[in-house]
Amino acid sequence: MKTRTPYNRDDLKIGRNDKVVEIGPGHNPSFRSNVIVEKFVDTNYHRCGDVKIYPHQNFINADGENLPFNDNEFDYVICNQVLEHTENPKKFVAEQSRIAKRGYIETPSLIGEFLFPKESHKWVILDIDKKLVLFEKSKMPGNYKNNYGELFLNYLPYQSFPYKLLWLTEGDIMLNRYEWKDKIDIIVNPEDEYYLSFFTKKWTREMTEKIFPPRSIRKEIKVTRKALCFLMRVKMNKLLHNHDSPLSMTEYLKLNGK
Repeated sequence: MKTRTPYNRDDLKIGRNDKVVEIGPGHNPSFRSNVIVEKFVDTNYHRCGDVKIYPHQNFINADGENLPFNDNEFDYVICNQVLEHTENPKKFVAEQSRIAKRGYIETPSLIGEFLFPKESHKWVILDIDKKLVLFEKSKMPGNYKNNYGELFLNYLPYQSFPYKLLWLTEGDIMLNRYEWKDKIDIIVNPEDEYYLSFFTKKWTREMTEKIFPPRSIRKEIKVTRKALCFLMRVKMNKLLHNHDSPLSMTEYLKLNGK
């Protein structure tokens, strides 16, 4: 079940001694992960760059739908920007809840997929009623040819402080951020009209407020203050705990004598 909506991978409830596995991090692994699992090592079709691995991490070449781990082998599993690529999303998330007690899944939201679509994305995803609802993108109306990722992913997050705050205070516009415990609630290609309408029909005010609940002025101030504190905390942590850049696959294999 969903437990909370973190800001990002810097805001996860991971204990100091937790054993952490990360599925499909590609060119951007989390430093906190102990084990890295990557299916594709010879192609960047599903990612933005070559595979990277930190020296302290153990690399496993495996399919996320058939993970080579025992039940509950890990305390926490991270899966960032991968679910939208999968062939069998139900099996993919079932494997995560099998090998770990808790975890975090992040994907583009429906609006995010419109703004920075990827050819390799098979699914459009929304977080509705604490469920990850997936709809096959090929059945989805809309224009997925104009990609504005350069603006929304590579420029504004580094140039605009108000935009950084928008990502934190209204993060669901671009992303689904789903921290869970015990199991992951998922619906694939819904037939129920309630869920289906979010993908195939014009959003009404009621539908909009379902995804983005209205807030009072007091709540707005609280949310903004909390976002500012988070940004400052992340900045301080990076200054105090700076670490080396991750290695390329070639460098990693050489370091480990492979």
